[in-house]
Amino acid sequence: MRRVTGPTEHVVVVGAGLGGLACALRLAGAGRQVTVVEKGPGPGGKAGRLSLAGYEFDTGPTVLTAPDLIADTLGAVGERLEDWLELVRLDPAYRGHFPDGSTLDVHTDTARMAAEVSRVCGAREADGYLRFAEYTKKIFELEMRDFIDRNLDSPLDLATSSLVKLVAMGGFRRLGTKVGQFLRDPRTSRMFSFQSLYAGLAPSDALAIYTVISYLDCVAGVYFPKGGMHALPDALARAGAKHGISFLYDAEVASVAMSGDRATGVVLADGTRIPADVVVLNPDLAHAYALLGRPVRRRLRYSPSCVLLHVGSRAEYSKIAHHNLHFGQAWEGTFDQIIKRGELMSDPSLLVTNPTRTDPSLAPAGKQAYYVLAPAPHLGQRQWRGLEGRRYASELVATLEARGYLDFGAEIEVSHVVTPADWDAPAGTPFSLAHTFGQTGPFRPSNLVPGLQNVVLTGAGTQPGVGVPMVLVSGRLAAERITGPLG
Repeated sequence: MRRVTGPTEHVVVVGAGLGGLACALRLAGAGRQVTVVEKGPGPGGKAGRLSLAGYEFDTGPTVLTAPDLIADTLGAVGERLEDWLELVRLDPAYRGHFPDGSTLDVHTDTARMAAEVSRVCGAREADGYLRFAEYTKKIFELEMRDFIDRNLDSPLDLATSSLVKLVAMGGFRRLGTKVGQFLRDPRTSRMFSFQSLYAGLAPSDALAIYTVISYLDCVAGVYFPKGGMHALPDALARAGAKHGISFLYDAEVASVAMSGDRATGVVLADGTRIPADVVVLNPDLAHAYALLGRPVRRRLRYSPSCVLLHVGSRAEYSKIAHHNLHFGQAWEGTFDQIIKRGELMSDPSLLVTNPTRTDPSLAPAGKQAYYVLAPAPHLGQRQWRGLEGRRYASELVATLEARGYLDFGAEIEVSHVVTPADWDAPAGTPFSLAHTFGQTGPFRPSNLVPGLQNVVLTGAGTQPGVGVPMVLVSGRLAAERITGPLG
């Protein structure tokens, strides 16, 4: 494993997103002096918080899996997860709502889930589900050890016995095809393949190795932190401060100071200079390279974006769960619209999260908070102008009302719309780079910047990739570029 060169006593981490926080905690646990510089008023990055008239909304991810990675991150400074976060295991993890009026609850206990699949789709489909769950578990175990949870410097690093097993298991076939070997009912196949969108691809284009996301989502378990998802970065920052990490908020980094091929610190927008032996960059890849005064010297493919509708409401709906997936009639055509043709979904599939079902403190007494996510083309495919976001939000409200959310629009007290034009990210997508074959594993942009001796990247745009678990892992991988292997 390649490492930075020279002294590493003082590290400046630019950005207090989850990757930067995870890296900072690892470095502090390894005895480094760490300063985190964040342009916002507090930690979190995309996992931020929006407060409106007594409602508290998470501005980024709402699905939390793999809490052992959080525990391991806090353990780097000798802290216990349960002392910093109260996690609720969601049951069901999701509720799928289908055009024929049927629903399918996703239970992470495989026996209960098999019974649910049998109830909705029949005994043969339940048997296929059990085989699929076992398959995803094996894929996860093979990938996590040798491909996700380690720094990869070249394709040769893939040459392990696990690679041979992954090939034999069809891990490099298409995800949709592989899911179809186990699941024949369109309802189950959609529930266990929609996760490919997290990787920025349609199921027909994503590799079967990305069934690891299905495993984390639908087998390993989904959790929710009391206080909302923003409680996670808040907990990591508070634990870091306890163990000597310095946090500088409302401080925008204008550039990385360089001397030849070495970073010597960072320069803030107000001209303040903070010296450093090593600089870790947590911003999106293109922004990180801009701080270094250099372009990204490769063509990048971005994931689709999304439109978010944050709603504070007087209405409560008894037939929904914490996380709800509302599928339209269209499926493959939907992916073609948003990924290939740059169009809005004509028959949208939506994620509706109702966090106050689990934590009522996120809204005024007796009120409900809703988070509605509609996949959408990124800014490289479609531009958002004027009132288009508001018009589309009205269409989403009408769609929800048609799918059972009676008087959804009339019961709204407060709302906030986020379109691709509002995301502070390259191409207007919070989901970073798509996980095409050429942007996966050692082919994804490295967390070491070519030609520089002491600059490290962390976050979704580098290895191992997108999603809360992967970003937490990226923090550890970045730290190991500085300290060497950590326990």
